[in-house]
Amino acid sequence: MSLVTLVLIVAIGIAAVVLSVHLTGGSKRAQLDGEEHARARLAEDYPSIAIRTVHLTADRTAAVMTLGDGRMGIVQAIGGKFLTRLLAQGDLVGVPRASDRTVAIRLADFTWRWGEFTFEDRETALRVEAMFGALRKARRWEEVA
Repeated sequence: MSLVTLVLIVAIGIAAVVLSVHLTGGSKRAQLDGEEHARARLAEDYPSIAIRTVHLTADRTAAVMTLGDGRMGIVQAIGGKFLTRLLAQGDLVGVPRASDRTVAIRLADFTWRWGEFTFEDRETALRVEAMFGALRKARRWEEVA
């Protein structure tokens, strides 16, 4: 068998696997159906957490939540699954920034260094920025005390 034939067979095989994964839904990104779905997804990993408010992103691939204990929760689509994360005072690095409808944050966790969340409107983005800002201020008050 010539090298050219072998390369063609391998290339066709790889293309067939990629196409079959895509056609069977393997490349579909998960989406949240609404606030209740976001609440249920966070409660699945953290059942004892009380959720106060939920803000869904415009594309419904993430939700930012305030929690009853002063922390924040994030549910974010990673491929076809959801990642859930609890954020406390020491988890934010730098100041959260809202520009137009997008809020950008930086985190101290090396497994997830930053996040960007785009919301339906600027008002929601500013509310979420204020939520992150309050979390950061709580940390500064702890350091002073």
